Amino acid sequence: MRFVLAIVAFVLAAVMIMLGIAQRTVFLEPASTSLSATVEGGDRYAVITPEALRAYPGSQTITVSGPGTIFLAYGRSADVDAWLADEAHAEIGFTPRTGKLTSKRSGEAAPRPAPTATATAPAAAPTPAPTATPTATPAATPAPGAPADAEPGANPAGSDLWLEEFTADRDLKTRINVPAGISLIVASDGTQPAPTEITLDWPADNSTPLAGPLIAGGAVLLLIGLILYLLALMHMRRSRGPRRNLPKGPRMPRLPRAPRPKSIKASEITGPRRSITRSFRAVVPVVLVSSLALSGCSADFWPSTSSESSAAASPSPSASEAAKQGEDVSPPAVTVPQLERIVRKVAVLTRDADAALDATSLATRFTGPALEQRLANYKIRAKDKKYPTPLALPASPLTLTLPQQTSTWPRVVMTVIQDKEDPAVAPTAIVLRQDGPRENFLVEYAVQLEPAAQVPEVAPATIGAPLIAPDSRLLLMPPDQIAAAYADILVKGDTSEFADLFEAKGDTFRTQVGLEAKTKKRTDLPKTASIAFGIAVGTGKTIALATNDSGSIVAVSIKETETVKPVDAGATVSPSGASKTLSGVSATAKGIQSVYGEQLLFHVPAAGSKDKIVLLGFAQGLISSAELK
Repeated sequence: MRFVLAIVAFVLAAVMIMLGIAQRTVFLEPASTSLSATVEGGDRYAVITPEALRAYPGSQTITVSGPGTIFLAYGRSADVDAWLADEAHAEIGFTPRTGKLTSKRSGEAAPRPAPTATATAPAAAPTPAPTATPTATPAATPAPGAPADAEPGANPAGSDLWLEEFTADRDLKTRINVPAGISLIVASDGTQPAPTEITLDWPADNSTPLAGPLIAGGAVLLLIGLILYLLALMHMRRSRGPRRNLPKGPRMPRLPRAPRPKSIKASEITGPRRSITRSFRAVVPVVLVSSLALSGCSADFWPSTSSESSAAASPSPSASEAAKQGEDVSPPAVTVPQLERIVRKVAVLTRDADAALDATSLATRFTGPALEQRLANYKIRAKDKKYPTPLALPASPLTLTLPQQTSTWPRVVMTVIQDKEDPAVAPTAIVLRQDGPRENFLVEYAVQLEPAAQVPEVAPATIGAPLIAPDSRLLLMPPDQIAAAYADILVKGDTSEFADLFEAKGDTFRTQVGLEAKTKKRTDLPKTASIAFGIAVGTGKTIALATNDSGSIVAVSIKETETVKPVDAGATVSPSGASKTLSGVSATAKGIQSVYGEQLLFHVPAAGSKDKIVLLGFAQGLISSAELK
């Protein structure tokens, strides 16, 4: 009976182990689902829609092939559409009914055949290989081999709209995990046709939760069968064969006794009993090792909880921030990772431009008062090498990010950056503006915060803040009146009608250029000369972003003039320092006029508040100096 049970155990073990191994080999499903499309229209751009990207759950592996440079980027679908505008492009979609990718032309009509799409069978999951992000290039030029009638098109590389971008030569493969509302743009350089072969792969759940239990159970049955088999052998050897009861016959005469043979021990027939025990001990480790080896340690062999599978399909945080917005609330102009990338590029460009006095390069990232002040510094340093460089723009970290809530243009964002190389330096606040989808963000204001400045609480960067109208009456003072009111205080001091609305404590800028400083300049001037001060609202745009206390952070600019003239006939005035360097005049009988540009950042409380308007930061610099006509 023991032999029968051992044979049954061996058979069941073999069946279970074979079934478990077959699930991981013969019956194993593909590790990914793959769909591909071939773009044949010769368009410069191709867009992969959110429907195509999320045709199957899980992360997306994109493989793009084609001649020359391959560029790929992803961003919010509305931003991608805005960047393309009316440009003809191929649109890669997905049809659930057929389970295939589709391709159609969008944008301007062109005499080209419509692209076609094909689907391929599932394939093994590819290994992602993202490439480095390129530097910004505003437009492409026709490359060798381009069609004769090809005109330079806009190059999407380096645009501030993209959440992330990749580039490679001939073949590009990368893995992303984007939620709904995100599209991909594929191009070459804006002039050459876009790459033609596009493949999307999604990981497929090919786990076999019964494989592990079957292999482990089969190993256990195999062990039980071996034990039964060994026990049967031991029992058979101990019994030494069957015994029978013979019937009694007639009594036979007694024969002489023969010498009694020497008894034979059982160990001489079956061998030492310990040999069976040793065999048993040797078999057990072999079975246990086989069980562990066959059952495997991978989670794919065993049943898993639903939380593990759902976590694997969650989208990347940066992409989630971009897409997770309320239906009635506009999305923020940028995400935090997107702004970090923008600020890093601006900081690197500014550092190089400051070192090389490159005004052309600087103009690609600066505008308004910030550009005007830095260009004047370049002019002065071109003549005076000892003149100090402008305040360096740190690249990280961003300690505050306040993007505008908007899906249109222009877009505004404010951020505060702490210099990680020197934490003792006061943080720098910059205000950036983007005028259109194909324009980059430009620094319009760049100020250093006051040492005692307390930036008010603002909305999270994932929500953003609305832009306050310049003439809004919901604040203690309309934003477009802040510059003129503060300028009046700088000229009149405490006698200004607006003095009670602005906080004087901690305002170091008022101490440097206010009424007392102007009075001292007038006193120190020789009696043969006179000085006159003028002040007016600058040319910078008034930018106001809402804060959590119903107030606003307001950025404005002021231009202040100093006019020095000789009093007596025949007398002259001699400018000094930067004024002398910029004007090129060492002495003049007509007089000299110097203009200073001032960038100011305020916190303006809500209307009816008992708090005062507080200066958060400022930047000042000489922007022009010339002899009077």
